[in-house]
Amino acid sequence: MNPNQIIINRTKAWLIEVVIGCNFCPFAAKEVKKNSIHFEVMNSEKNMEGIHLLLSEYQLLDKDASVETTLVIFPNAFSDFQDYLKFLDQAEKSLQRNKYEGIYQLAGFHPMYQFADSTLDDAANYTNRSPYPMIHILREASVERAIASYPNVENIPIKNMAYARSKGLAYMQGLRDATFQSD
Repeated sequence: MNPNQIIINRTKAWLIEVVIGCNFCPFAAKEVKKNSIHFEVMNSEKNMEGIHLLLSEYQLLDKDASVETTLVIFPNAFSDFQDYLKFLDQAEKSLQRNKYEGIYQLAGFHPMYQFADSTLDDAANYTNRSPYPMIHILREASVERAIASYPNVENIPIKNMAYARSKGLAYMQGLRDATFQSD
């Protein structure tokens, strides 16, 4: 099997088992069922190539309304979470510089994701811990529609963190790590 396809399969397994299975994103299941999520793998470790890839993904979304959202996966880059955060900051600045702010927004996921007010072993970090570093590109208009149709959307992160903590670190680690068995 193509190495990129293995990475995409693992990401899809994480999306289904963790993000949808734990209901971390109540909007994800609909897009999986519609097959409207584009997965793109970047094998380079170079930041500027990542920025250029993100730009090409914005352009793909501009042209293809059947693609609702994109997950750009970086399996060979940003193993250090702080380096990833610096890249995510560069990506946000590029989004603004290229006049895509307000059209798309970015969300970050990383294998070592850590909320600013948490410890490394806090199970709540697994709400954003993915098999690989990745950036989720969302259509701003779709996010606004989802927020308008979902009661108390601001409570989603609080509910997610409480759920992960109630399940515990070992459970959340095992759930995410099981995505590597999906090959």
